[in-house]
Order: sequence, then C-alpha cells, then structure tokens
Amino acid sequence: MGRYITGDLDYKFWFGVQSSDDADFFGVTGQQPEELEYYFSIEDLPKVKEGIEKCKEALGKNKAKLDKFFKKHNGYNDEMMVEAGFPEKDIPEILKWYARLELGKKIYDYTKKHKSCCFEAEL
Repeated sequence: MGRYITGDLDYKFWFGVQSSDDADFFGVTGQQPEELEYYFSIEDLPKVKEGIEKCKEALGKNKAKLDKFFKKHNGYNDEMMVEAGFPEKDIPEILKWYARLELGKKIYDYTKKHKSCCFEAEL
C-alpha cells in the first residue's frame, strides 16, 4: 500500500522515505482537509527551481551515483544500496533528497508546460 498524488501529476511517494507534504519544500504549502492540496502556477517556477537546486546541492556527487543505480534497478533495498557504495547510515537521507528532487522536477516540468499544476497528496 502506498500514498499517491492525484491531479495534474501522477506520482507515488517513496515508501518510508518521503512525507506527504514534501511538495511544501518547493514553495507552496499544501492545504489540509483529508489530503494536502497543491496549486503551483507559472509564478512559482523560480521557487521550484530553487528547491531543485537545493536538492542537487544536498545530494552532491551522490546524484550521479543514484542516477546510474536507478537506471539499472527498478527498486532498491539497503543491501543493494550498500553494494553500490552508499554508506548504510546515509541511505535514508540520500533517498529522501533524491525522491524530493524527482517530485520537484515533475512539478517544474508540468507547470512550465501547462502554466499550472494542481494535485492532491494522500496523507
């Protein structure tokens, strides 16, 4: 069972890594009834881009290693990550930033193409 985003974006949160309010990181705070509701407009793109750059900065050289890893693998576990050279104690934090980066890029690309992006995130 997982948590999903529905609306303009089709996205599944990374299990055990990514919180439902992760899109808050990109400058718009989700409105909370039973789900978090997000609306990004073209005016929000600079904030989203800034968030993407922060993600890349936090990942540093791990981004390239993760890109390579996930081109080969459709999933992961700690053992696989350690074999790929990631320190076990750092895996949760690294994956949190990588999942966040993926979400930020989806928000940015969709908003840029369609001038807005609106979705609900399950809690």
